[in-house]
Amino acid sequence: MIKKNRLYWTIQIVGWTLYAILEIVTSAVASNGQSVSIKRIFFLCIEAIFCLILTHLFRQLINRWKWLNMGLAKLIPRILAGVLVMSVVMYFLRVPASIVLGMFMPGVLFSAETVFGLSAVYTVMFFMWSVLYLVYNYFERFNTSLKLEASVREIELNNLKSQLNPHFIFNALNSIRSLIDENPTKSKLAVTQLSNLLRSSLSTGKRGLTPLDDELKIVQDYLGLETIRFEERLTSQFDIDPQSLDFLVPPLMIQTLVENGIKHGISRLKEGGIIQVKTRVEEDRLKIQVRNTGQYINGVKRSTGGLGLENTRQRLKLIYGGKASFKIMTENNNFVLTEIEIPYVN
Repeated sequence: MIKKNRLYWTIQIVGWTLYAILEIVTSAVASNGQSVSIKRIFFLCIEAIFCLILTHLFRQLINRWKWLNMGLAKLIPRILAGVLVMSVVMYFLRVPASIVLGMFMPGVLFSAETVFGLSAVYTVMFFMWSVLYLVYNYFERFNTSLKLEASVREIELNNLKSQLNPHFIFNALNSIRSLIDENPTKSKLAVTQLSNLLRSSLSTGKRGLTPLDDELKIVQDYLGLETIRFEERLTSQFDIDPQSLDFLVPPLMIQTLVENGIKHGISRLKEGGIIQVKTRVEEDRLKIQVRNTGQYINGVKRSTGGLGLENTRQRLKLIYGGKASFKIMTENNNFVLTEIEIPYVN
């Protein structure tokens, strides 16, 4: 975000400075070899500053009113209206500047020819600025979309390698085989759970966001299979806010956090432990908490950690920018809390 703002201000300042220089050079050429007065130079510099301020305010309105999220049918009329308003405002901003510099000529300044002529020039100039700004933002969003798609595919591959790797599938199948004679009904359920996990992981790259309810079903399937393997060593708890089911989340995000807690926490403890998934909605933001038995002290991973956490951070940054948060800490020296907050997305 800081780099983007720095780039924006650099382009703004450099662009309008070049505009002022161009205006000064044009005035010098139009004066047939005579030098341009200092007052004229000041006036043109002030004009460039006014242009910079107006376009910046217009940018603020575009972002505040979320015009960039609109379709072209709604966006174009708003941009044109904004450009026309800026052109008229810019023209009349010249009045106080000309008065201060002693260049005020009412007969010329308020003549219909001058008003419409200069307003037309400003309209073209501000329209070009708007087009450049919109094109830049659309390309940036397209680039972000490509990065997100690449990240989702990378997450899919990492999940196939870390979660649904041959070792995991081997353990799951062995667990299911041991249940066939002992508990056929439970073994059938386990086969269904494994099938759901495989299907979800293979389709991750095709989805941007998924309903929280679907994500929780995958988490339950995963925990169901792990419970067969760990038996009484693994206890799972869910505390789900009904309002949170209206939210969309990145697919396999919660499952990745749960897997991380089991793989790097509970599986390393002889007595096993607890996995708790909790959601809450606060001020149109979804808070997801995953707790597991273990420790995470002074940023040094103990009984938890892994590639899944870094992937989660990257996905949150790409999807939500600075509007999402991610943190991990030790609670009461016995539990690791991983907490994510994301905004509501239609």
